[in-house]
Amino acid sequence: MDIGTHDLAALFSQLGLANDESSIHCFIQSHELKGDETLPDAPFWTAAQAEMLKQAFIDDAEWAEAADTLASLLAVKH
Repeated sequence: MDIGTHDLAALFSQLGLANDESSIHCFIQSHELKGDETLPDAPFWTAAQAEMLKQAFIDDAEWAEAADTLASLLAVKH
């Protein structure tokens, strides 16, 4: 059973991305979801990252909440 932390920083780590506050902020500022694009379908993920995110939503896995948060943060900024 996985009882680890599944926050945004942990999600970035799981995706193989730098997970310090500054790196997360830079990622969010330089990437966005357009229109009806879903998080796993965004063009900036590797195939493995996209699959991990897709499974998080399909399985309603521990990562789903952090992935939802990330999707909200990447929504088109006005």
